[in-house]
Amino acid sequence: MSEKIGQLLQTTPEVINVGLDLFARAIREQGGSVQSVDWRPPMVEPAPQALPLFNDPRIAEANQEAVTRMMRAQPVVIGVARARDVIPGMTERTFLHAGPPIDWAHASGPLRGALIGAMLFEGFAETPEEAVRKLESGYVELSPNHEHDSVGPMAGVISPSMPVYIAVNAAGQNRAYTNFNEGIGKVMRMGAYAPEVIDRLRWISNVLAPLVGKALERSGGIDLRNIIAQALQMGDECHNRNKAATSLFYREIAPHLVECDAPASDIAAVLRFINANDHFFVNLAMVAAKVMADAAHGIAGSTVVTTLSRNGTEFGIRVSGLGNRWFTGPANVPRGLYFAGFGPDDANPDIGDSAITETAGFGGFALAGAPAIVQFIGGTPADAVRATLEMYEITVAEHEVFRIPALDFRGTPVGIDLRAVIRTGILPVIDTGIAHRQPGIGQVGAGIVRPPERCFVEAYRAFEREYLAERLAGTEPAGRSER
Repeated sequence: MSEKIGQLLQTTPEVINVGLDLFARAIREQGGSVQSVDWRPPMVEPAPQALPLFNDPRIAEANQEAVTRMMRAQPVVIGVARARDVIPGMTERTFLHAGPPIDWAHASGPLRGALIGAMLFEGFAETPEEAVRKLESGYVELSPNHEHDSVGPMAGVISPSMPVYIAVNAAGQNRAYTNFNEGIGKVMRMGAYAPEVIDRLRWISNVLAPLVGKALERSGGIDLRNIIAQALQMGDECHNRNKAATSLFYREIAPHLVECDAPASDIAAVLRFINANDHFFVNLAMVAAKVMADAAHGIAGSTVVTTLSRNGTEFGIRVSGLGNRWFTGPANVPRGLYFAGFGPDDANPDIGDSAITETAGFGGFALAGAPAIVQFIGGTPADAVRATLEMYEITVAEHEVFRIPALDFRGTPVGIDLRAVIRTGILPVIDTGIAHRQPGIGQVGAGIVRPPERCFVEAYRAFEREYLAERLAGTEPAGRSER
């Protein structure tokens, strides 16, 4: 035995390290050879009697059904209308917003700024001060976009008179709505409400949106899934980088715009605006993702996450088999790059419905195919590849349509499985804009963020309770169908 110990001490150790890299680093520093295994403890300790849910074939079948519906949904944008005329549950005094439910008292700075801007846009107030007083008094009802088949980037505020796109699922029955993109920087969705912000919103409402609506009517509808699939192979991830997607949409819409019966100056202004705004397509990518994700929602027994969203205060998720319940936790501050003159101390916690893109299998989940995005959000191309590879660990499938050339045209990871998140401890990666924490300022950067663990822990516990109750009752599978 002593001879074997002596031999061991005289040779270079070869070690398998599981979990934390701290021990591996120490061995490497001493010349040892280390094979690291990435392992993390589960987020929660499942109840012993609930362990079968991690391998239950009924849940696997429900998840496959959910992801298949998500992948095969065919979002087509068909028109433009006023929000109050088409969005379910919208009234003359309804203001929709991003993320889970929230009231004025708990609203973040950028959400407050956007709500003030919407009050000024609607003519409900003449000054920001009057807008604040009315918002404090409950003059309008605040409600999440996601509860009205809608999505909006960052603060995500949609007020009754705002124009919205109408997108339908050509392979199903559901539809969704979103507002128009204003550009970047000092814009309402980032919490700005200066006169030039309101003037731009009115131009969008009076000139841009009606013309785009006429062009869409002439086109017979534009296939958004096809544009996203092409853009993913051209260097976009279709959340924070939409250069290719915007260009592709421009090619689709331009011929129909120039054929509209409208002043040439207005048509030219619309074409210039779309051409100059590399983020123009992000709202369309979001409404496409909403159509896809909603097609997968409400499937009994499914642990597929169908909503990732944040309001600047809380992050919320919804799960296919758990109906329309929100599971929330405090929103994290993104890590990223800042515009000149701003830094981390200026950043508001994460905000926006735009993580619906990650929910549907692109955005941050497709970072490996968009190496140039690191110039906007920080990190390196290698970091982008690692982020995508990690997401395969927590998803049900590889996308049938969305593919990444850099990964030998592998399908993007799609269908976040609540069970896999709990088991691995890996949280979804989201690339996002960064808004200033104070109302009225606007965008200050862009970066990467992950949801809080609490959302997933609470959702898992709810699913576990239903699973156990139904096992005791002898019914199957866990969860309830909402559709």
